[in-house]
Amino acid sequence: MDRLLSMRVFQRVIDEGGFAAAARALDMAPAGVTRLVTDLEQHLGTRLMQRTTRKLLLTEAGEAYLARVRGILVEVDDAEAMAAQSASQLQGVLHVLAPPLFANHFFARQMQPWIERYPTVAIDLQVDPFPMARIEEFDVTFLSVNEGADINVVARNIATTPWIVCASPQYLQRYGTPQQPSDLQGHQYLRFPWPDAAGRTPRGLRLSRVDAPDEHVEVPIRIALQSTNYDVLFSAALAHAGIAVVPRFPAENYLGTGALVHLLPDWIYGRFTVYAALPTRKLIPARTKAFLDFIGEMTFKPIDV
Repeated sequence: MDRLLSMRVFQRVIDEGGFAAAARALDMAPAGVTRLVTDLEQHLGTRLMQRTTRKLLLTEAGEAYLARVRGILVEVDDAEAMAAQSASQLQGVLHVLAPPLFANHFFARQMQPWIERYPTVAIDLQVDPFPMARIEEFDVTFLSVNEGADINVVARNIATTPWIVCASPQYLQRYGTPQQPSDLQGHQYLRFPWPDAAGRTPRGLRLSRVDAPDEHVEVPIRIALQSTNYDVLFSAALAHAGIAVVPRFPAENYLGTGALVHLLPDWIYGRFTVYAALPTRKLIPARTKAFLDFIGEMTFKPIDV
């Protein structure tokens, strides 16, 4: 039994003065209205009204029950209106999850236009290097995955960027500049433990040719530092600690100033696609839709090498 529907029907029968009138007002079959009220009485274990050929009379229990039902239905209607308003208006809190690199080097730097455009929507940004398993906990989750991978989630493609090999000029002056992948042997590797398709982290540095993605080479290289936080790897590379594999879009700032040098430009670690994933495609709040549109306008552009 739909108890809430039965309560609404019972109230309408009293307000309309009869079952037939209530059925017309509710656009229901008279038999359906009668059944719902009868089921409600059976559920409560008491008669709510006395039926005569001329009118309906509430029992004492019916009068007390109707008074409480009116208050309950008002509260329910208010709650539904509030929820519908929240879903249709741009207000409240948007819960976002992102990997550290995306959160720090891209997302946070683009927030000023959002804050000006939607001052009534606060963003609660959480950071996790491996966010895939937590998609259902957030309104929007940013993922970075291998280009072409089947992630099997509700997601919008944001952009694709190559992962490139970089080091500081001071480091290269001391240890030499690699001209081909095999020259990486003997260098210090600043590694993010990115798993391959089988879930394993390669022991060496695996690169593929830009013009021939199926051509791979894996170079044994000493791991000097490993971290799941790309900011740590960036900082170490900028401090001349070794060679790092980093995504091109945040590296552009350092490449442009000369703080980092792009090594082996004919080779990349891979191309990764950034997605904005949703917990479901149903009943998406207006603030989430606005945020996805805003992300689509951001200056996150794919950069080829």
